[in-house]
Amino acid sequence: MLISADLDAAFWITIVAILALLIISAFFSGSETALTAASRGKLHGLAEQGSRGAKRALLLTDDNERLIGSVLLGNNLVNILATALATSLFTRLFGESGVALATLVMTILVLIFAEVLPKTYAITNAEAAATGVSAPIRILVIFLSPIVAAVQLFVRNVLRLFGVKMTGNDTDAAQEEIAGAIALGHVEGNFQKDDRDRLLGALDLKDREVEEIMLHRSDIEMIDVDDEPQSIVRQCLDSSHTRLPLFKDDPENIVGVIHAKDLLRVVEKLLRNGADREKAMSKLKILDIAMKPYFVPETTTLDDQMRQFLVRHTHFALVVDEYGALQGLITLEDILEEIVGEITDEHDTDDELEKSKDAKGNYEIDGAATIRDVNRSYDWNLPDEEANTVAGLVIYDAQMIPNIGQVFSFHGYRFQIVGREQNRITKLKVRPLS
Repeated sequence: MLISADLDAAFWITIVAILALLIISAFFSGSETALTAASRGKLHGLAEQGSRGAKRALLLTDDNERLIGSVLLGNNLVNILATALATSLFTRLFGESGVALATLVMTILVLIFAEVLPKTYAITNAEAAATGVSAPIRILVIFLSPIVAAVQLFVRNVLRLFGVKMTGNDTDAAQEEIAGAIALGHVEGNFQKDDRDRLLGALDLKDREVEEIMLHRSDIEMIDVDDEPQSIVRQCLDSSHTRLPLFKDDPENIVGVIHAKDLLRVVEKLLRNGADREKAMSKLKILDIAMKPYFVPETTTLDDQMRQFLVRHTHFALVVDEYGALQGLITLEDILEEIVGEITDEHDTDDELEKSKDAKGNYEIDGAATIRDVNRSYDWNLPDEEANTVAGLVIYDAQMIPNIGQVFSFHGYRFQIVGREQNRITKLKVRPLS
């Protein structure tokens, strides 16, 4: 049908109104994308530099549900109004066929100019766009808050009817986002494996407990306070450790911790000026120079324990269970190694995992090696929820203490027992099955 309507003032007012509504729709669409895609870290940096827009954007994104609800409400209102005006105009011009034509034209205009174009710009300039739109969007959010709150209440009640639970903000969301970004950066080649391990190790400290990395009590080197003074001095000199626990009568009864430097100072003082060695050493009272033992629960997180080490100006703690029984010991170095990897000096034995493999692809691994260290060393993904060591994982999954020669397949890996002492698995051969 030919156009029969006169180009009167109402026609042009409707055209201008539709164009204005499309511009407003584009503003809403771009604002929503900019505020949700903008990095809160970058916005915080801009806010620290004095940007008021960045501060407003941060405040808006603190409540994403209210922000998105307000923007969507405003966007839908202008889109529906624009479509209604277009339908009225095209019906006036083309009769009943104008409804279909208005739908087609408005779909194209909204898609290109009110959705794709503004959102594309907002994604490529997220922080700048979020800063710029924060002021008008803040006014919109305040104005529409009562309506949005009513809609949210209705939606939550409907979802509750279907058994959907609405949870609050996840306090670990930021950490999970950072960890995900680091892992993705490694996959994309932006982070080396060592860099990824260090960053993720620092993030994991608050989720891990001292019992996971402590030196087990069976491996602790101790000194009996009832030994001869010369024997105690010799044991300190032969040890690769500078701090050694002291026990009396029973290894469970820790009465102090001796520092090699404190011991040698006293010995030097006793032997000064050519004093008789045996007579001078008989005066050595080991408990007089020992430090009080520092005990910590085995459930203490690594993050809390590191802070306690820094506050107490000490590097050494004995780990006990809920009954006060000795379980192991932990040092500040142990915690730091969870971040930076193995730390060795000229007195340390080389405990680094050997990466040599046999012709079948098996790696020989110490049973006491922690699953975390093995995963970091070989880039594997053995689960560590139920056990801390590789031997512990095999015992847990096998539901028995295996004998030498037994072979198991768990979690996509093959485990062969090659060493056992009493009830301890000392050596295994492990290889991925894939």
